[in-house]
Amino acid sequence: MMNGYEYTGMDAILAGSFRAAIYCRLSKDDDLDGESASIANQRDMLESYCEKQGWEVVAVYQDDGYTGLNMERPDLKRMLKAIERRQANLVITKDLSRLGRNYLQTGFLIEDFFPRHGVRYIAMNDGIDTMRDNNDIAPFKNILNEMYSKDISKKVHSSYLLKAQQGQFTGCVAPFGYRKDPEDKNHLLVDEETAPIVRQIFLWALEGHGPNFIRRRLEEQKVPCPTWWNRERGFRNVRTKWEKKDPENGRYMWDFSVIKDILMNPVYTGAIASQKKDYRFKIGTIGEKKPQDWIVVEERHEPLIDSKSFAIVQDKLKSRQRPRQDGETSLFAGLIKCGECGKSLTIRTTHAKHPQQIYACKTYGAFGKNHCTQHRVEYDTLYHLVLNKIRECAKAALTDGEAIAGKLTNTCEAEQKGQREALERSLTKDEERIEVLEKMVLRLYEDMVAGRISEANFNLMLDKTQKEQAELKERVAQGRKKLADEIRLAMDAKQWVDAIQEYADITELDAATLNRLIKEIVVHEHIDSDKTRHISIEIHFNLKPIPEVEQVTA
Repeated sequence: MMNGYEYTGMDAILAGSFRAAIYCRLSKDDDLDGESASIANQRDMLESYCEKQGWEVVAVYQDDGYTGLNMERPDLKRMLKAIERRQANLVITKDLSRLGRNYLQTGFLIEDFFPRHGVRYIAMNDGIDTMRDNNDIAPFKNILNEMYSKDISKKVHSSYLLKAQQGQFTGCVAPFGYRKDPEDKNHLLVDEETAPIVRQIFLWALEGHGPNFIRRRLEEQKVPCPTWWNRERGFRNVRTKWEKKDPENGRYMWDFSVIKDILMNPVYTGAIASQKKDYRFKIGTIGEKKPQDWIVVEERHEPLIDSKSFAIVQDKLKSRQRPRQDGETSLFAGLIKCGECGKSLTIRTTHAKHPQQIYACKTYGAFGKNHCTQHRVEYDTLYHLVLNKIRECAKAALTDGEAIAGKLTNTCEAEQKGQREALERSLTKDEERIEVLEKMVLRLYEDMVAGRISEANFNLMLDKTQKEQAELKERVAQGRKKLADEIRLAMDAKQWVDAIQEYADITELDAATLNRLIKEIVVHEHIDSDKTRHISIEIHFNLKPIPEVEQVTA
């Protein structure tokens, strides 16, 4: 085992040059026996090993509860991105199976991705080190790991299928409103602390309220979301995006999908519904099954809502779905944005006596006024405003095209002056770094000739240096091209003037016209002390942005 000795000689010289990323993984398909089974013990073992070698540990990545066949693990992906940013040049795991059990994808990392990014990989207990000639067994270990995982997967699936047919609960965490029976983990008991929340959610739904209304009421009443409850009870160590953004109040933010899942889950009628997802070995979940394809066993535990009321809720949820024709899209889709939160404005039809199509902020619609304002714009108002602005600009271009082109050029130059200066500074820095790297290569060669470093270590360092040089040179080339493109500013302005002149007599809008002429439409909202809403609409034309602002008071 590699953890039984320390490297000496050149390894000691190079120790300071290694920036180690430790990776740990554990899932239910693993053998849980032994001192290194837990995530914590894996981490401690690897940190101690790195310390003995004199390697700097720059980050510890850990995926708890993820099978080795799944290569879409959050921390694994984070680690690979860090490697791409050259934040680490050494990856160490307890053994090869911690990295993964899919032999093709794991092999790709070891044989392609790591070498391409100048990364050394060590599987400590397997005696694998990509910097040494001891890796012939790695492909065979990869295949054995996958075979083991496939066998375990079959056994686990068969076991789950049998339990599903018997009406046993097989989830890791009990559904919100329930808890696992301490005497039988496959049986559910009512959780007296959270069950009232579930009952209230169903009560609101029976009154005809949708998930968004329910979500806002829960937030107003400061009811923590299920993720918070699970974390407080030690079942999960994850946070919602809202909790990460606002640690104090994020716990009271409920996602629309969470509420909808609760309202559609037959578990609250006392039933156990299993086998809801299609699963394939090595691929994982490939889709959701239709409710009629679930395995449902009735009367397995105490219900929180009767079956009749549950059926009424399902009908109400279906009635709230707005059918759309296939391929139907809003004319301004992808163009209209909220000026405050940056999200799209989405279209809907009002339920007034005389229905109207309106655009409103997506954030406001989903999370309410505490997170953004409505930014309401009537479709007809927006349509005629944009149509008139295009005609107005077209006529101005026909009257005095040179003046319009000059105004456009001046506006763009003012906007882009700072950007150009920042880009120039960045390019200068990159070019200076390229010169430094060229000198480093020369010094490395001199050290090899003098015998201060081995040829193998010279080649390793040379490869890393040349890769960094290549990336920098590519970035410099792209940057210089971007700067050269700025010279075409006046030509672009003239092109825009020529293009818009064609639309002086336009009578209606279509998607092709909008996509050709308009880059984006930004809506801002200001509310006076007397609660009068003032809407300002910026129209950013294509080629180069020159905002045209229109005021609308509501």
